[in-house]
Amino acid sequence: MSKDIRIPKGLDIKLKGTAEKILSDLPRSEVYTIFPTDFHGITPKLLVKIGDKVQAGDALFFSKTNERVKFASPVSGTILDILRGEKRRILEIRISADAKDSFREFGAKDPLKMSSDEVKSHVSETGCFPYFIQRPYEIIVDPNDTPKAIFISSFSTAPLAAHDAYALSGQELAFQTGINVLTKLTSGKVHISVCGTDNSFFDKLDNVEIYRVFGKHPAGNVGVQINQIDPINKGERVWTIKPQDVALIGRLFNTGKYDATRVFALAGSEVNKPQYYKAIQGAQLGKLLTTQVKNTNSRFISGDVLTGKKIEKESSLGFYTNLISVIPEGNYYTFFGWMPFTQNQKLSLSRTFFNFLMPHKEYNLDTNLNGEERALVITGEMEQVFPMDIFPMQLLKAALAGDIDKMENLGIYEVAPEDFGLIDFSNTSKLEAQEIIREALDIMIKEVG
Repeated sequence: MSKDIRIPKGLDIKLKGTAEKILSDLPRSEVYTIFPTDFHGITPKLLVKIGDKVQAGDALFFSKTNERVKFASPVSGTILDILRGEKRRILEIRISADAKDSFREFGAKDPLKMSSDEVKSHVSETGCFPYFIQRPYEIIVDPNDTPKAIFISSFSTAPLAAHDAYALSGQELAFQTGINVLTKLTSGKVHISVCGTDNSFFDKLDNVEIYRVFGKHPAGNVGVQINQIDPINKGERVWTIKPQDVALIGRLFNTGKYDATRVFALAGSEVNKPQYYKAIQGAQLGKLLTTQVKNTNSRFISGDVLTGKKIEKESSLGFYTNLISVIPEGNYYTFFGWMPFTQNQKLSLSRTFFNFLMPHKEYNLDTNLNGEERALVITGEMEQVFPMDIFPMQLLKAALAGDIDKMENLGIYEVAPEDFGLIDFSNTSKLEAQEIIREALDIMIKEVG
């Protein structure tokens, strides 16, 4: 029996170019790329060198601070190149892929017949701990911890978001096995939140607490759901994981093979035919983006437009990516752009552009900030779109000041940068709230641990 959660605050940003529920296979790439920079706070310790042969599932590197956190190769092939940046920081590991993958055999296992320690050891050995993200701090988990709960958000309310239930069509058995694995990793419960207006296989899962969530964005953010279900206090740990990664772990236990295949949506107003594609982590995106994007002056984003990361057209599919957004670049200035009726494509919380008269209208927004950084003043804008029981402006001020005591008292342990994505979009100060929160969390890791 599911429980209902209603999120009263937020904002849905309806953009043109939502992906249609059409699935195509992305042709196999010649080269696959792993980006250690996808893993915040991880210093990689290489286990391979150029010219080494690897199988899918072989460990490429591990965390320098925790050997149990391993990162597996998504394909079989030969290590083609290891690119480094300043201070020899590893930026990319490139693998020249075989025509057909050969897999490292881990053996099929039933998690319900294993002890918690056995499940943890297997998850570590197979390189699956990087899929788990810890709250607080929004970092990869420490396998030596036992979280008080594990949370899954099975839907996203972000603009152009991929539909997770569709992406997991045919993976119901693997997903249930993944849930069974999660139950062995926590001393508490596994919680999954589903969209209140959808019906999917998520409603029929066993060994999990199900919540139906209603509300505007950021209702789909796992942090908002944690705040409603079981808030985090100082000294507590919870883990989060994305739906496709639950299924990946389930496939691993069912088949004994590390199958890094995932489904991602290519969406946005600049895409010719927005739809879904099936590919392996690290697949090259250059040909797809060249043929499917109609405007050369476009911004390519790994993730959604509020919290994603800018990438180049010739980039590769990221470790966690299930959405590639493509929208117009905003490299222009508009004379008297603040005046109503000058443009009909703007979206405003203040009703300046009368968009409230057309609640279902889809917009073709670009990356223009529509202004420069301004003073941070009390306007109530942030509170309109921030549904947690936290004062966002006061928390941002404490973060800017680096005041650890105030950050603790104001709820820093409950938030992650993505929870401030709407604030970045809506507040007139133009502050980069997500960057401020990320830096504050790093301070807390260093000073508090």
